[in-house]
Amino acid sequence: MTGTLRSKWTAVVPIAALVALALTWQISPEPLLAVFIGAVLVAAVLAAVHHAEIIAHRVGEPFGSLVLAVAVTVIEVALIVTLIAAGGPGSHSLARDTVFAAVMITANGIVGLALLVGAIRHGITRFNPEGSGAALAVIATLATLTLVLPTFTSSRPGPEFSPLQLGFAAAASLLLYALFVLTQTVRHRDFFLPVATHGDAVRDAHAPPPTRRAALVSLGLLGAALVSVVGLAKTVSPVIETAVTRAGIPESFVGVVIALLVLLPEGLAATRAARLGRLQTSLNLGYGSAIASIGLTVPAIAIASVWIEGPLTLGLDGTQIVLLALTVAVGTLTVVPGRATRLQGSIHLVLFAAFIFLAMFP
Repeated sequence: MTGTLRSKWTAVVPIAALVALALTWQISPEPLLAVFIGAVLVAAVLAAVHHAEIIAHRVGEPFGSLVLAVAVTVIEVALIVTLIAAGGPGSHSLARDTVFAAVMITANGIVGLALLVGAIRHGITRFNPEGSGAALAVIATLATLTLVLPTFTSSRPGPEFSPLQLGFAAAASLLLYALFVLTQTVRHRDFFLPVATHGDAVRDAHAPPPTRRAALVSLGLLGAALVSVVGLAKTVSPVIETAVTRAGIPESFVGVVIALLVLLPEGLAATRAARLGRLQTSLNLGYGSAIASIGLTVPAIAIASVWIEGPLTLGLDGTQIVLLALTVAVGTLTVVPGRATRLQGSIHLVLFAAFIFLAMFP
């Protein structure tokens, strides 16, 4: 009975969320309406996680986590390009702020929470250092090429690339992303498979897989849920912006809040996988989302820059570079042993808290 009820509401919510999005699109909601939209948004996030898990169980790992990471990122990229094209205050640095926020949220918030939940449930969490280390290396390279180097190049004044430099960064990002996906899904797929050491994970892995028709239906509902999540997040952004301004917090923090909302599906899915003893799936979701965020966003804005006027700020400031470097260093120490305890999860969550605090009070 519980499974039937869950299937019904997870099928209805994405459609209802799309209807709510259509009715509230291009309006500035009042606080009461914003609360309602927020409730619908949270329900859509929960539905997205449910359908992502169905697809993941059908196609297996690491394809399942790849589906959710890429789906969310593609919609997020479309939202970024749309907002940049629309112009407005802060749009010149929107891509940088959103991508950096996505990296910090995934590499510290999602990964840290997964490590902590997994360690609390199972004592010591285990994963494949080969796959996780490769993913972290790609994140470090992509982030340095696209977010750090623009601060130090001299072809253009300010932290931005010249058109030729942006083209190189976009091509390199797309190439690295394609190579990572090939490695993850074909050449060395075993590096990204969960280390099954707990009874819960084994029982869940041997549950009957959904039918092809059920997986296709879930794929469509997942797309609807993710579109509504991103769209509703954009709809409530004026209310968030007003609240942030009144609190005396920098306007760039709005991008952090929206990124948190958009990445909720990955966060919930990663936490559930860690609770079931499949920490590798959690790391695939966290690190894969960070790689997709950079690897797909930078090429997209490079193409969009052909017709978008105005500067495109990509370079991070000093504080952000320090946080990024510390994240890579701590992440390396976390993934190299292939196992982690509550301490590693807590360290990453402290870094995530530092990012949120410094974004609010730079």
